[in-house]
Amino acid sequence: MPEKDPLSFEQLLNQIRSDLLLMAGLVDRSVSLALRSLFERDDRLAETVEREDVPIDELEVKLDEAIVTYIATHQPVATDCRFMIVTTQISSNLERIADLAVGIARRAKALNREPQLKPYIDLPRMGNIVLDMIRGAIQCFIQKAPEEALQIIRKDKEVDGIRNQLSRELVSFMIEDPATITRALHLLFIAHSLERMADHGKNIAEEVYYLYRAEDIRHRKELVEALAEGTVSPDKNVSI
Repeated sequence: MPEKDPLSFEQLLNQIRSDLLLMAGLVDRSVSLALRSLFERDDRLAETVEREDVPIDELEVKLDEAIVTYIATHQPVATDCRFMIVTTQISSNLERIADLAVGIARRAKALNREPQLKPYIDLPRMGNIVLDMIRGAIQCFIQKAPEEALQIIRKDKEVDGIRNQLSRELVSFMIEDPATITRALHLLFIAHSLERMADHGKNIAEEVYYLYRAEDIRHRKELVEALAEGTVSPDKNVSI
């Protein structure tokens, strides 16, 4: 049988973009279902999250293979190389978010077997911010909006603050009543997982900024604040 013709430059690029957006959609669903499995005390939703982690892992592998093929066969220029590097980083962060969603789903199943320790107020707030960060970062990628990505990066502080407050509250529960320790530890794990998701959402936003501005802003908090507030102007504008 004749061999299939290799994908053209544009076809392969479009396939990579399409697979990345598909992966982002699946990860968004996993996070949403994991949180619902906790708040609605629904084990079936948790099991769906665990089951649907497999196609997310497969997409990450597929993307990595497509990027290697692209680099090996198309002699990409600097902007194309940057796109490939950023795509790899985004897919890696998405895969880690999905793993954290599985962890939340498993803790939710354990919590669903016991009486609810406290009303869920802080965790839904954290979850909403995390989902906004992930969705916003992907929208910035689609819309080529690096300046908006800066505002997403700043939301990470809000998640950290809620997590710290919730941690203090749960520690108080454990000190006052040892019978709450197991449930409190599960909730601490979930809060930590949401904080890590926010970190990954921030990472994606930083990669988007790098893609469209060709400036690495990782670990440069003061620069991010200045850029977001408009007190410093970006000195590069790269067309992708």
